[in-house]
Amino acid sequence: ARLGARVPKGILLYGPPGCGKTLLARATAGECNARFLNVELSDILDMYIGESEKKLHAIFELARQQAPAVIFFDEVEALGGKRQYSRESTSSKLVSQFLSELDGFSRNNEGVLILASTNVPWALDSAFLRPGRFDRLVFIPPPDLPARRSILQLLLQGRPVEDRIDLDFLARNSGGFSGADLKNL
Repeated sequence: ARLGARVPKGILLYGPPGCGKTLLARATAGECNARFLNVELSDILDMYIGESEKKLHAIFELARQQAPAVIFFDEVEALGGKRQYSRESTSSKLVSQFLSELDGFSRNNEGVLILASTNVPWALDSAFLRPGRFDRLVFIPPPDLPARRSILQLLLQGRPVEDRIDLDFLARNSGGFSGADLKNL
Protein backbone atom coordinates (compact mmCIF):
# COMPACT_ATOMS: atom_id res chain seq x y z
CA ALA A 1 0.00 0.00 0.00
CA ARG A 2 2.85 2.39 0.84
CA LEU A 3 4.36 1.87 -2.61
CA GLY A 4 1.06 2.41 -4.36
CA ALA A 5 1.02 -1.13 -5.70
CA ARG A 6 -2.33 -2.74 -6.15
CA VAL A 7 -3.41 -6.32 -5.92
CA PRO A 8 -4.56 -7.58 -9.31
CA LYS A 9 -8.28 -8.26 -9.64
CA GLY A 10 -7.81 -11.13 -12.02
CA ILE A 11 -4.97 -13.39 -13.08
CA LEU A 12 -5.07 -15.46 -16.24
CA LEU A 13 -2.91 -18.58 -16.21
CA TYR A 14 -2.18 -19.84 -19.70
CA GLY A 15 -0.09 -22.56 -21.24
CA PRO A 16 -0.19 -26.10 -22.56
CA PRO A 17 -2.65 -28.56 -21.03
CA GLY A 18 -1.49 -30.70 -18.13
CA CYS A 19 1.12 -28.29 -16.76
CA GLY A 20 -0.53 -27.59 -13.40
CA LYS A 21 -2.62 -24.44 -13.86
CA THR A 22 -5.47 -25.86 -11.77
CA LEU A 23 -3.06 -27.05 -9.07
CA LEU A 24 -1.53 -23.57 -8.91
CA ALA A 25 -4.97 -22.04 -8.48
CA ARG A 26 -5.78 -24.42 -5.60
CA ALA A 27 -2.39 -23.76 -4.02
CA THR A 28 -2.96 -19.99 -4.27
CA ALA A 29 -6.20 -20.25 -2.35
CA GLY A 30 -4.52 -22.47 0.24
CA GLU A 31 -1.61 -20.06 0.71
CA CYS A 32 -4.06 -17.17 1.16
CA ASN A 33 -6.30 -19.14 3.55
CA ALA A 34 -9.13 -18.32 1.19
CA ARG A 35 -12.20 -20.27 0.17
CA PHE A 36 -11.65 -21.94 -3.22
CA LEU A 37 -14.56 -21.87 -5.65
CA ASN A 38 -13.78 -24.08 -8.64
CA VAL A 39 -16.23 -23.06 -11.36
CA GLU A 40 -16.97 -25.57 -14.09
CA LEU A 41 -18.92 -24.97 -17.28
CA SER A 42 -21.80 -27.06 -16.01
CA ASP A 43 -22.09 -24.71 -13.01
CA ILE A 44 -22.82 -21.78 -15.34
CA LEU A 45 -24.24 -22.78 -18.70
CA ASP A 46 -27.98 -23.24 -18.89
CA MET A 47 -30.30 -23.76 -21.84
CA TYR A 48 -32.80 -21.15 -20.63
CA ILE A 49 -32.27 -17.51 -21.58
CA GLY A 50 -30.85 -15.43 -18.75
CA GLU A 51 -30.16 -18.37 -16.42
CA SER A 52 -26.43 -18.59 -17.22
CA GLU A 53 -26.00 -14.93 -16.30
CA LYS A 54 -27.89 -15.47 -13.02
CA LYS A 55 -25.73 -18.48 -12.15
CA LEU A 56 -22.54 -16.53 -12.85
CA HIS A 57 -23.77 -13.64 -10.69
CA ALA A 58 -24.64 -16.09 -7.87
CA ILE A 59 -21.08 -17.47 -7.88
CA PHE A 60 -19.61 -13.98 -7.57
CA GLU A 61 -22.09 -13.13 -4.81
CA LEU A 62 -21.12 -16.28 -2.89
CA ALA A 63 -17.44 -15.35 -3.16
CA ARG A 64 -18.14 -11.79 -1.99
CA GLN A 65 -20.09 -13.07 1.02
CA GLN A 66 -17.38 -15.57 1.94
CA ALA A 67 -14.31 -13.40 1.27
CA PRO A 68 -11.45 -13.97 1.29
CA ALA A 69 -12.16 -16.19 -1.67
CA VAL A 70 -10.57 -17.34 -4.90
CA ILE A 71 -12.87 -17.99 -7.85
CA PHE A 72 -11.26 -20.25 -10.45
CA PHE A 73 -12.56 -20.58 -14.00
CA ASP A 74 -10.90 -23.45 -15.86
CA GLU A 75 -11.04 -23.25 -19.66
CA VAL A 76 -12.36 -19.69 -19.37
CA GLU A 77 -12.49 -19.26 -23.14
CA ALA A 78 -15.69 -21.33 -23.12
CA LEU A 79 -17.36 -18.58 -21.06
CA GLY A 80 -15.50 -15.56 -22.36
CA GLY A 81 -14.86 -16.21 -26.04
CA LYS A 82 -14.60 -13.43 -28.57
CA ARG A 83 -18.02 -11.90 -29.08
CA GLN A 84 -17.51 -11.12 -32.76
CA TYR A 85 -17.41 -14.88 -33.48
CA SER A 86 -20.50 -15.66 -31.46
CA ARG A 87 -23.59 -16.64 -33.41
CA GLU A 88 -25.87 -16.41 -30.42
CA SER A 89 -26.73 -13.22 -28.58
CA THR A 90 -27.02 -15.26 -25.37
CA SER A 91 -23.28 -16.01 -25.29
CA SER A 92 -22.57 -12.32 -25.91
CA LYS A 93 -24.79 -11.46 -22.92
CA LEU A 94 -22.89 -13.98 -20.77
CA VAL A 95 -19.58 -12.34 -21.72
CA SER A 96 -21.03 -8.93 -20.81
CA GLN A 97 -22.25 -10.26 -17.45
CA PHE A 98 -18.83 -11.80 -16.77
CA LEU A 99 -17.12 -8.47 -17.54
CA SER A 100 -19.55 -6.63 -15.28
CA GLU A 101 -18.87 -9.03 -12.40
CA LEU A 102 -15.10 -8.66 -12.88
CA ASP A 103 -15.37 -4.87 -12.75
CA GLY A 104 -17.19 -5.03 -9.43
CA PHE A 105 -18.96 -1.71 -10.05
CA SER A 106 -22.32 -2.73 -8.64
CA ARG A 107 -20.72 -4.83 -5.88
CA ASN A 108 -17.29 -4.60 -4.31
CA ASN A 109 -14.94 -7.48 -5.15
CA GLU A 110 -12.68 -6.66 -2.19
CA GLY A 111 -11.14 -9.88 -0.87
CA VAL A 112 -12.03 -11.83 -4.01
CA LEU A 113 -9.29 -12.96 -6.38
CA ILE A 114 -10.42 -14.19 -9.78
CA LEU A 115 -8.15 -16.77 -11.38
CA ALA A 116 -8.76 -18.33 -14.76
CA SER A 117 -6.89 -20.71 -17.00
CA THR A 118 -6.81 -21.38 -20.70
CA ASN A 119 -4.75 -23.18 -23.29
CA VAL A 120 -5.80 -20.62 -25.92
CA PRO A 121 -5.54 -17.04 -24.55
CA TRP A 122 -6.03 -15.63 -28.06
CA ALA A 123 -9.59 -17.04 -28.05
CA LEU A 124 -10.66 -14.77 -25.16
CA ASP A 125 -12.62 -11.59 -25.82
CA SER A 126 -10.08 -8.74 -25.71
CA ALA A 127 -12.19 -6.91 -23.10
CA PHE A 128 -11.12 -9.53 -20.53
CA LEU A 129 -7.46 -8.56 -20.87
CA ARG A 130 -7.66 -4.89 -20.04
CA PRO A 131 -6.29 -3.60 -16.71
CA GLY A 132 -8.74 -4.12 -13.87
CA ARG A 133 -10.03 -7.42 -15.19
CA PHE A 134 -7.53 -10.15 -16.07
CA ASP A 135 -4.71 -7.66 -15.88
CA ARG A 136 -2.02 -10.22 -15.09
CA LEU A 137 -1.19 -12.98 -17.55
CA VAL A 138 1.09 -15.74 -16.29
CA PHE A 139 2.53 -18.33 -18.65
CA ILE A 140 2.72 -21.81 -17.11
CA PRO A 141 5.27 -23.73 -19.17
CA PRO A 142 5.91 -27.45 -19.27
CA PRO A 143 8.19 -28.53 -16.41
CA ASP A 144 11.93 -28.08 -16.81
CA LEU A 145 14.49 -30.87 -16.31
CA PRO A 146 14.68 -30.78 -12.47
CA ALA A 147 10.89 -30.51 -12.23
CA ARG A 148 10.39 -33.47 -14.61
CA ARG A 149 12.76 -35.55 -12.49
CA SER A 150 10.87 -34.58 -9.32
CA ILE A 151 7.50 -35.33 -10.91
CA LEU A 152 8.70 -38.75 -12.08
CA GLN A 153 10.08 -39.47 -8.62
CA LEU A 154 6.78 -38.51 -6.97
CA LEU A 155 4.77 -40.55 -9.46
CA LEU A 156 6.83 -43.66 -8.72
CA GLN A 157 6.64 -43.35 -4.91
CA GLY A 158 4.97 -46.35 -3.32
CA ARG A 159 5.09 -48.42 -6.50
CA PRO A 160 7.18 -51.49 -7.09
CA VAL A 161 10.06 -50.15 -9.20
CA GLU A 162 13.10 -51.80 -10.77
CA ASP A 163 16.37 -50.46 -9.39
CA ARG A 164 17.57 -49.99 -12.95
CA ILE A 165 15.07 -47.26 -13.83
CA ASP A 166 17.18 -44.23 -14.66
CA LEU A 167 15.11 -41.18 -13.68
CA ASP A 168 17.77 -38.81 -15.00
CA PHE A 169 17.60 -40.48 -18.43
CA LEU A 170 13.80 -40.29 -18.46
CA ALA A 171 13.82 -36.66 -17.34
CA ARG A 172 16.42 -35.69 -19.97
CA ASN A 173 14.48 -37.40 -22.75
CA SER A 174 11.04 -36.06 -21.88
CA GLY A 175 11.58 -32.38 -22.69
CA GLY A 176 8.28 -30.69 -23.53
CA PHE A 177 6.25 -33.26 -21.57
CA SER A 178 3.65 -31.87 -19.20
CA GLY A 179 3.01 -33.33 -15.75
CA ALA A 180 0.03 -35.15 -17.25
CA ASP A 181 2.24 -36.55 -20.02
CA LEU A 182 4.73 -37.81 -17.44
CA LYS A 183 1.94 -39.46 -15.46
CA ASN A 184 0.77 -41.17 -18.65
CA LEU A 185 4.35 -42.28 -19.38
